[in-house]
Amino acid sequence: MQATLTFLGTGTSMGVPTLGCDCAVCASAVSPAPGVAATAPRNRRTRPSVLLSWEGRAVVIDTGPDFHVQAIRAGIRRLDAVFYTHGHADHVIGMDDLRPLSFHNPENLPLYADDSTALTIERIFSYTFQAEDRYPTSARVALHRIPATPGAEIALFGARFQRIPVLHGRQTITGYRFGSAAYLTDLSDLPAESIPLLANLDVLVLDALRREPHPTHSTLDNSIALVERLKPRRAFFTHISHGLDHDPTNAALPPHIRLAYDGLQLTFDIAPSQLDPPI
Repeated sequence: MQATLTFLGTGTSMGVPTLGCDCAVCASAVSPAPGVAATAPRNRRTRPSVLLSWEGRAVVIDTGPDFHVQAIRAGIRRLDAVFYTHGHADHVIGMDDLRPLSFHNPENLPLYADDSTALTIERIFSYTFQAEDRYPTSARVALHRIPATPGAEIALFGARFQRIPVLHGRQTITGYRFGSAAYLTDLSDLPAESIPLLANLDVLVLDALRREPHPTHSTLDNSIALVERLKPRRAFFTHISHGLDHDPTNAALPPHIRLAYDGLQLTFDIAPSQLDPPI
């Protein structure tokens, strides 16, 4: 069953261009004057999120502060579900933008998150989830907890979403495998139990923040090493800071590894038969 993965955003939590920054990468990402194109538009990176589309279904992973703009750009007119990786602002704060999309659903729009992330969403958007005096035009959503077990599965519209534990500094967050693809944003390393869950991938998407070490994110070299270890057919890096200039960085990468960019689309097989059973 063929699916399309659209990168809605590929930037770090501060976005690219970063506010107040005059570096060459940030400058190249914006128009220098009215009517003049940016010199490197693929350096324009909104906060990280992806859209998965198959057989008329549409599922998003993470709704950051740029989700409204991203949804308009991608032509999102309806959603069937949203998955969350963790509770940081650049991944959840756009949840309220789901309101008009949820109004068109005959049932509440399902949201999936681990317990820690679900608690954060419920706290930030308490007016959405409170039973009494609920704001009348709150998002019509239903928040479902994903079990913490590595490899825990959510069956959805003929596909299976499998929880992949990911280390984000000292925090364990949630990555996802769906068919022959996996999405591991905000990654600093992988725990041992996640490695066998990532065998036989066609597409691997993972964090590559910058070249220099960072306490909670993978470096470019570390991400390349993870790709060589996991051996997917194709790999795409996301959650990219202004430390990486798109074109020269891409030119130096192995041919099966690319920097993702906002709007990039990939096709892959999301069929359950392509997903290895939990270990």
